[in-house]
Amino acid sequence: MQTFADKIIAYNVQLEYTGSLPDGIQIMNPFKAPAALEYSHLFYKKYYDDAQPRRLILGINPGRFGGGITGIPFTDPKRLTDVCGIPYTGEKAHEPSSVFVYEVIEAMGGPEAFYQQFYINSLCPLGFTKSTPAGKVVNYNYYDSKELTAAVYDFIIQNIQQHIEMGLRTDTVFCLGTGQNYAFLDKLNQKMGFFGNIVPLDHPRFVMQYRAKRKAEYVEKYRELLTKPV
Repeated sequence: MQTFADKIIAYNVQLEYTGSLPDGIQIMNPFKAPAALEYSHLFYKKYYDDAQPRRLILGINPGRFGGGITGIPFTDPKRLTDVCGIPYTGEKAHEPSSVFVYEVIEAMGGPEAFYQQFYINSLCPLGFTKSTPAGKVVNYNYYDSKELTAAVYDFIIQNIQQHIEMGLRTDTVFCLGTGQNYAFLDKLNQKMGFFGNIVPLDHPRFVMQYRAKRKAEYVEKYRELLTKPV
């Protein structure tokens, strides 16, 4: 029997964006790197090697220092080794969003308990980068320009459809981001009817950047919303 882990791993191996992109935008596909394929393989076989139906949590798109390195959304190298116990041999990059997500995971019983119930991915499963006038490479979101949103629209729909086909629950989906990510998903869901209910959550990056002093409050808010009966 093919487990949920097997399905995720197979999906990641073939994942590729072949469309065009606006000028100056580059695609970030961690699964082109053998290391990310290995780390994510170990992670999914450890936590998802069963047929348990889970609820989906959708972020925006992978960032350079978390899923962009490990192949696992919101899991940076430090959390991968120190919390998940999976060896990582590269530079231990730090992603603030990963710090917050793993505090939520700890508040909900730790990785094994959390990942039995939830699966995290993103509306757009691959990330984007852009170079500033000074030459610095920065993350870029699928909704940061109308041109990019239009370019990846069908890719996003395909991503959601393929994940649902893996056996994820569709009664409720959790959306990371109460602004543009939620607005996009809500409009898309009205058109496509993917999910029965969408629960928006403040994005981890927003919490860490603008509400760090109230982080414990947001961790508890996450816990309440994720465990609330629907």
